[in-house]
Amino acid sequence: MKVTLIPVTPFQQNCSIVVCESTRRAVVVDPGGDIERITGEVERQGVSVEKILLTHGHLDHCGGAKALADHYGVKIEGPHRDDAFWIDQLPEQMQRFGFSGAQAFTPERWLEDGESVEFGDETFEVYHCPGHTPGHVIFFSRAHRVAFVGDVLFAGSIGRTDFPRGNHADLIRAIREKLWPLGDDVTFVPGHGPASTFGDERRTNPYVGDGVPA
Repeated sequence: MKVTLIPVTPFQQNCSIVVCESTRRAVVVDPGGDIERITGEVERQGVSVEKILLTHGHLDHCGGAKALADHYGVKIEGPHRDDAFWIDQLPEQMQRFGFSGAQAFTPERWLEDGESVEFGDETFEVYHCPGHTPGHVIFFSRAHRVAFVGDVLFAGSIGRTDFPRGNHADLIRAIREKLWPLGDDVTFVPGHGPASTFGDERRTNPYVGDGVPA
């Protein structure tokens, strides 16, 4: 499995092109915008996009999802349906931040905790991790020990919880009860900034490290 990160939008959100190397089929995780950059990289790699995956409904993660899905004629899967209100507000979100072009949509498949998504010969496990948004999910490749965690966890930090229906206690619980059990060796791709491992964050993260009180 090959992962290519493309920071998109002025928020420099980590859009991921994830390729099954045996089939050359791919998914795009969190296409927040800058569609030409994403399609250009897909063309450069010579892969076939199979579906779009979304961790949550904030504009910098899903603002380009509808346009990209239409471009490739593929389905959108995720997030959890509790983020529907965010996706419904996409045009208003974009206007508020001075962007244009985002379209509201309904994913072909809302995702639930414990489900999985497949592309090529690869499988991602789905974990519902509310807190940053109520419908946030993360995608975990058990075979490759890689997780795509959106804005749940960052290198040295955690997601904001001051947005509508955010919840700090839910976020901390999701990190400790859903992410940490996956293993210290897991490398995670956050929604912004550099990758890290769950083990490094358990040792050093000032918000959810093992020495920080619950």
